[in-house]
Amino acid sequence: MAATIKEILKNGQTARALIIGAIPSPKIIEIASIVGGVDGLFIDQEHSAVPHQQLELLMLACRASNLDGFVRLAATDYAAVMRAMETGASGVMIAQVRTLEQVEQAASWAKYPPAGTRGAFRGNYEARFGTIDPGEHIERANRQRWLAIQIETPQAVECVEQIAAVEHVDTLFVGPGDLAITLGVPGQPMHPKCLNALERVSAAVKAVGKSWGVLPASPEHAAKCKELGCQFYVVGTDVELIRNGLNSMNDRFKGVI
Repeated sequence: MAATIKEILKNGQTARALIIGAIPSPKIIEIASIVGGVDGLFIDQEHSAVPHQQLELLMLACRASNLDGFVRLAATDYAAVMRAMETGASGVMIAQVRTLEQVEQAASWAKYPPAGTRGAFRGNYEARFGTIDPGEHIERANRQRWLAIQIETPQAVECVEQIAAVEHVDTLFVGPGDLAITLGVPGQPMHPKCLNALERVSAAVKAVGKSWGVLPASPEHAAKCKELGCQFYVVGTDVELIRNGLNSMNDRFKGVI
């Protein structure tokens, strides 16, 4: 298995991922693996109707394609976090965070005792379907699984230093679209308000030796994030792949047929 995104970031390297949600097909994962250019797949359960059974198939495809797979979700309840972990996802990304208490609750749900409150179940891939010692499973899951927190609201920006310092938070992730909207400048990810937020996120993770990521809005935006020390980039979505492919096809044959 190739290095996980958590391992790549911990080693100070850059990681790239692709979002799958609107078109949750294992075929896209296979194609991404063959073409290359990404380290993992970001499965979206926040905005897309990806049910648990489909998520399990997508994670199976990730493992078969030697790509890391993680899940973005709204941490509305314990089961949402726990079940994503049980599919074999390398970790979860928590969306729409506004308070430190929300982060601490999500971190607790994502970890087994004594680090958290997650309940154990051995009949899944993560626990190797009961073929490994329970103690080994608990230790390995707590060590290997990762937790990312999205910073996309003014409330989260205001307590970003405390969020970054939460023990079991590994990475912060900026959603520039929602951040711009909630800061009152929709569609303007390079607005000074948004850039100030990026600078604050960057300083917060640097202070505690962690990493941060972004879904870059443009090459210019990506370059600014790189300048601020960003290591993790979600470079596109399944819908964008189809849209860009169709546009490329139309341009290729424009004026000919």
